[in-house]
Amino acid sequence: MRRHPRFAALCALVLALMLVLTACGAQEAAGPQASDVGFTPRLDSQTEGAVTVVGHYNNFEALEAEFVRFAEYYPNVTLTYTYLDGYSKILSTALGNSEAPDIFFTYPWMGDWADGADIFAASENLADPALDIDLSCVRENLLKRDDQGRILSVPVYTTTYGMLVNEDLFAKENIAVPQTYSELLSACEAFRAAGYANPIMGYNKSGELLYPLYYPYFCAQIQGDEAALSALNALQPEAGEYLRDMLELTADFMRHGYLDLESCSALKDNYDAVILRFFEGDVPMMLATGNTVSGTEKREAKSEAFTQNPFRYSFHPVPSTEQGAYFVNTVSIGFAVNKNSANLALANEFMRFLVCTDELNLMAKAKRMVTPCADMSLDSVYAPFEKLDESRMINLSELGLIDEASSQVCRAGWQVSNGLMTVDEAVAAFGSIA
Repeated sequence: MRRHPRFAALCALVLALMLVLTACGAQEAAGPQASDVGFTPRLDSQTEGAVTVVGHYNNFEALEAEFVRFAEYYPNVTLTYTYLDGYSKILSTALGNSEAPDIFFTYPWMGDWADGADIFAASENLADPALDIDLSCVRENLLKRDDQGRILSVPVYTTTYGMLVNEDLFAKENIAVPQTYSELLSACEAFRAAGYANPIMGYNKSGELLYPLYYPYFCAQIQGDEAALSALNALQPEAGEYLRDMLELTADFMRHGYLDLESCSALKDNYDAVILRFFEGDVPMMLATGNTVSGTEKREAKSEAFTQNPFRYSFHPVPSTEQGAYFVNTVSIGFAVNKNSANLALANEFMRFLVCTDELNLMAKAKRMVTPCADMSLDSVYAPFEKLDESRMINLSELGLIDEASSQVCRAGWQVSNGLMTVDEAVAAFGSIA
């Protein structure tokens, strides 16, 4: 019997709907892992147990949100976060007692810490293939391996240096966000010509101010230069010559007069005061650190000026050369697993869950820190850093500059930026700059 074309089309539509419904039913039956390709549970979903994470954040809502997501796979597992006061003093003791934590915070400085050897001796090798933790989502240069090739901690948050940019002001004045050093100078000049008293600002205490401009540039100058690192770390006076280019960059920027020292010195701290001043809405560029940026979202509502006149903003590297800027990245905190944990299998399973692009990016977005992942697209405020070529990314942990030498670099830059020393004086004083 010959069927009418409309009847055939109707049958095809019904068949297509049945296939879709069947597929949806199968996906629903498969559980959470069907919608989250990044994680496939390895333990029985009815596994019972408890996992404790300890660290030094007073509150950690971002981590607690991950606990909730993990519970979708393991509803009978209890996860808790505990704040430890005096973290550096009691962590090694806490790891040795009968109620030792299962997962704990680590910091880059722990490698040089007196108790650091004991801390990492208690750490699980998270690169062990048997654990099946996918470390490929983390930027490779952030993964620190020991002399045995082990990875004893995975970065969860990282930070960097740059400038907050008021995108609406740039659009209003038809000025492009600078990508090179000459464009930075041109942008400042254009804003000054348009009547802006402070084209660019920054915190002017604790040796800071132009730090986001000159320090990444300095790191690029010495990266891979073993002779320079050796001399700088030994605080040899002649090593001051390695600072000359950086200091000349600093002096060159300051001589244009785009940054007003008095206005910058009025900022009381490099967190609330810097953020709230930027939210006044009349500063096109504010030099800052990633740690400062982490507090911006929560302070939008605390700024009457921003509440009344909100604007779009983002965080950009400060261009220091005609080839662009450098992305100096350093681990803020990492997570390590206590290999002596009574709940080791569950602790490792939680790390398997956490270490993927989606979860780490959600953690970073919730606290507005720089993600350790290669994909930085989840939080648009940091999107400009993702556009940088990999050759212009520097990991401070790999650089090899010790704290004492780094402090001298910072002090030298601050002295020159404030006009308290000439370039020659700062070069000659390296190693003894107060």
